[in-house]
Amino acid sequence: MTHLTTVPSEAKLRVLAADSTAMTTQLLVDALGRNGQFHMIECPSDVAALLSLVRREKPAVAVISAQLEQPKDSSAELIRNIRVESPDTRVVLLLDFSEPNAIISAFRAGAQGVFCRTEPFHLLSKCIQCVAKGEVWASRSELQAVLEALAQPALPSSLTLTAGLLSARETDVVRCVAEGLTNREIAQRLKLTEHTVKNYLSRIFDKLGVSSRVEVLLYAVRNANQQRSNSAPASRRRAQPISVPSRTTNAPRGKIQPITS
Repeated sequence: MTHLTTVPSEAKLRVLAADSTAMTTQLLVDALGRNGQFHMIECPSDVAALLSLVRREKPAVAVISAQLEQPKDSSAELIRNIRVESPDTRVVLLLDFSEPNAIISAFRAGAQGVFCRTEPFHLLSKCIQCVAKGEVWASRSELQAVLEALAQPALPSSLTLTAGLLSARETDVVRCVAEGLTNREIAQRLKLTEHTVKNYLSRIFDKLGVSSRVEVLLYAVRNANQQRSNSAPASRRRAQPISVPSRTTNAPRGKIQPITS
């Protein structure tokens, strides 16, 4: 005869789940709740409510969708905010598909796991349990994307943007983004508030016609490459250099959080 072991409520792993909609969140909570080791916390698909719930409940693990109703490219910012509200909470980011930039961004922001919906669902429970133990979870292909990013050459010591397009302060913010600094670190570096940094980033996105930090860097690098290929003095006068501290050849592009806790 098989004996089922009941885990006391106080011993269950507290897991907060927030998917892209209320219906999918409920389905996710119900499915994970069948694992007798989890105490599930259902969360509205709203960033403000999520952060409030994290602050109050202090879950061991937060499983959040990358597709929450929020501004573009804010999954990384949401991960950082969760860590601020509850430093001991470990974050798993749910991805609709395995996209390298999203994976790298999540780990840089402090996530302990990324889980793609193309994976078998039963692995999500294992992912949560591993992350709760301090391990890092990613599929082989996702880890490969991270390793390839780490193997990329360092950013050039001078990134180039069109002169006059950005103000001097906006250029300073881009320089900090190129170093991989978080909004909080940028605020400390430039002696600004985080809210002001967010406003600067919004204006930078609008001016450059981009929607993410990664696109800002790609824009800058692309302009730097064009600048190097065109040696005409007039072209050089139209460029505005953005200095970035030099790094070793095998250093990552920006500061990536350790993959072990």
